[in-house]
This record gives sequence, structure tokens and C-alpha cells, in this order.
Amino acid sequence: MSMNTNTAWWVNTNTDNTAWWVNTNTVWVLRCRTLLQVEILRVTMVLKYHPEMAWRNHSAITEFLLTGLSDDPLIEALLFVLFLGVYLLTMTGNLMMLLVIRADSHLHTPMYFFLSNLSFLDLCFSSVTVPKLLKDLLSEKKSISIEGCLAQVFFVFNTAGTEAFLLSMMAYDRYAAVCHPLLYGQIMSNELCLKLVLLSWLLASLSSVVIVLLAVNLDFCEAHTIHHYTCELPSLFPLACSDISINVDVLICSTLLHGLGTFLPIFFSYARIVSTILNMKSTTGRSKAFNTCSSHLIAVVLFFGSGLVRYLMPTSGSSLDLLSSLQYSAVTPMLNPLIYSLKNKE
Repeated sequence: MSMNTNTAWWVNTNTDNTAWWVNTNTVWVLRCRTLLQVEILRVTMVLKYHPEMAWRNHSAITEFLLTGLSDDPLIEALLFVLFLGVYLLTMTGNLMMLLVIRADSHLHTPMYFFLSNLSFLDLCFSSVTVPKLLKDLLSEKKSISIEGCLAQVFFVFNTAGTEAFLLSMMAYDRYAAVCHPLLYGQIMSNELCLKLVLLSWLLASLSSVVIVLLAVNLDFCEAHTIHHYTCELPSLFPLACSDISINVDVLICSTLLHGLGTFLPIFFSYARIVSTILNMKSTTGRSKAFNTCSSHLIAVVLFFGSGLVRYLMPTSGSSLDLLSSLQYSAVTPMLNPLIYSLKNKE
């Protein structure tokens, strides 16, 4: 009787807390959604009825100049060798992951299906920024056309967004494997895994369209020097001479919706995983479950930590901006194959 009373109290308390959390965040989500809808409608009307106005800000400016990582030729030469090595390791490691997973039938499981997609994403993500960085390290003039800049903004956010969704779905896969091992095959069917990956690409693409619309609608004056090594939306805002308050709000809301929408499932999945591991009586079982999840946790921390810092912190052109971008766009894609290879015996 006492146990039932305690259980009822726990359920009621947590139900009240959950209801408060949902109501509070629902208001915040609705505000962000309204901002997104207003900005999309505004840009759509401009493109539809006054297409010449959408590009009037670009008529005088045909390209942007990038400050890059350094203006010292010796340092640039050293950085070229360093990032060439990083890029080659990224390509080699992720291609090897793809080939091994495809060749070995024992690895045709949901976890490795997601991992092969992660490797493909890392190939794409690294190729969006690193080749241009290598070219600029050897060039005296570091420039990029407006069209190329907008394309880079789109693909950076698209590949990064898809990877965030994919990491979230990999967390759910680990939750199903650890917490429901007997039903794992039924829960994570091949059809569901494919749908989850396609959904990741679709949602990230929609978010990327919103981000590019923000960039298209910016009014640039005479300033055309981007204090960065690549084109990212936060670096374009300081160049705008028009009011960017709505653009900043939309970017923050989009990033938070995207970040929280992918991070919260990871958090709740691992909360259940940790609870299940602590209740295991077998030390071997605990160790196996921990090893299964640790590699994914490391990848999540590396990716989300640097990505959220880049898009939520005010752009200052400081070393922190450069390091956070390099972390999630160049270093993390190189480390992912090493992390998963060392942590998985297969």
C-alpha cells in the first residue's frame, strides 16, 4: 500500500513538472515559430513582387574577402600542411569506414547503418570548407563570390544540421539496444532506419533554406571583408548596414529549435540508458553497455559543444570563432572514424 502511494505521488509530481516544462517551452517555441514565419513571408513577398530589391544589396559587391587564419606566409604554409593532413585523414578514415561496413555482412546492423551515413556526412561536411581553406592558404587574395558564399552558407548548415539529427537518432538506437535488447530487432527495423535518415536530410534542408533566405535579404554597404576563413551566417551579420535584429532573432531561434530538437532526445535517451546500466547486476554487462555508448557520447560532445558556441555566441572575429568552426567542420569529421573504430571491437 505504501509503495503504491509513493508511486502515485512520484507520478503526480513528475506529471506536474512535465506539464510546467511543456507549457513554458511551448510559449518559447511558438514565439520562435512566429518569427520564422514572419521572416519567411517577408522574404517571399520581396522575391515574388520585387525581385530586383532582393539583390540590390549585391549589385555593388560581387565578392567577399576572407581574412583567413593568418596573414603570415610562413604560418600559412605550416597551416596548409596541417590541414592537408587533416583532410587526407578525414577522407581516408571515412572512406575506409564506408568500405568496411559495406563489405562485412556482420556489420549490416542499424548501428552501423547510421555510422556509415555519419561517415558519408563527414566526407561532405569536410569537403564544404576545407578545400577552399587550403586554396586560400596558398593564395595572396582570399576571396569568394557572393553566389559561392551563399552556397557555402547553405551546405555548411545542411550537412551540420543533418549530422545533428543523425546523432540524435543514433542515441535512440543505443537506447533501444541497451534498454530493450529483446525487442531491438523489431524496434529498429531497416525500413525505420531508412526513414529516419531521409527525415534527417529533409529537416536539415528546410532549416538551411531558412538560413539562406536570411543571408539573401541582408543589405551590404561598402564593408565586404569577412573576418573568418569561410562563409557562415554569423560572420555576414557584421557586414550588413540594414537592421538585422529580426535576422539575428530568427537565426537564434532556428539554432535553438534545431539544437534542442536534436539534443533533448539524446539527453532523455542517455538518461534512460544510464538508469538501465546502473540497475544491471553484471559487471560485464555494464562494461559492454558503456563501451557501446561511449563513442557516440564523445562524438556528441565534440560536435554539439563547438556548433552551439559558434551559432549562439555573438560573432567577434576572435580566435574562439575560428576554433569552434574548425572544431566541428574539420577536426570532428577526422576524429569520428578513429573514435568509433577504437571503441568498437567489431
